Amino acid sequence: MMFKNSLFFFFLFLLIGTITKAQHPFQPKDPSLQQTIFKQDSLLFDAFNRQDIKALGTFFSQDLEFYNDGGGKTDLKTAMENFGSLFARNKASNLRRELEKASLEVYLIPGYGAIALGNHRFLHTENGKQEIGKQKFIITWKLDNNQWLATRIVSLGH
Repeated sequence: MMFKNSLFFFFLFLLIGTITKAQHPFQPKDPSLQQTIFKQDSLLFDAFNRQDIKALGTFFSQDLEFYNDGGGKTDLKTAMENFGSLFARNKASNLRRELEKASLEVYLIPGYGAIALGNHRFLHTENGKQEIGKQKFIITWKLDNNQWLATRIVSLGH
């Protein structure tokens, strides 16, 4: 009986937490930082969507660590090679990334920069049909000499 009550309250707590979160969307502590990182995200993925490998590389720090649950951990050199291969394979597929804007959460990391997390979709055409992959991401941004650089990227849900 005690176990059933505990289980009931556990699931009730989860339900209340889910409902509460749905009713109260993320409110940034620093709206200016939220907007700055949103802009950086937009610029980064504009380069990705244009498949402009040179421009894309300017958004990453030299010590980039890219974690992908579908491909493991890579450094800047390997990540850039992977982007180049991806672009070559998908030249005609209209590959593009879209941020789910309402999902973006940005948190200040004092003395360093910010962490952004959210959801995004990758769209491309395969066999005449549009395919959509939805993933979660975390990007650690470092403010270095007035330039925002992605130092750690985590991509989940492949």
